Amino acid sequence: MLKTAVRRVGNSLGITLPKTIIDNYHLDEGDELHLIETDQGVVLTPFNPKFAAWARAYERTNKKLRNTLKALSK
Repeated sequence: MLKTAVRRVGNSLGITLPKTIIDNYHLDEGDELHLIETDQGVVLTPFNPKFAAWARAYERTNKKLRNTLKALSK
């Protein structure tokens, strides 16, 4: 388990990410991370949960209407 500390950054608070996390998720300065509150605590993720929901809906529609979409693309 990795851990980090909350530190003062100007008038704000921030955390530093261990290099292994930065490398595993291909993070770079300026990348956007999303904080999701759960019953177990806070999840920090580079993946946009709204986009993930949109992608799941697209996949369902794409599978259901695959032949129609293919015909319309001609």
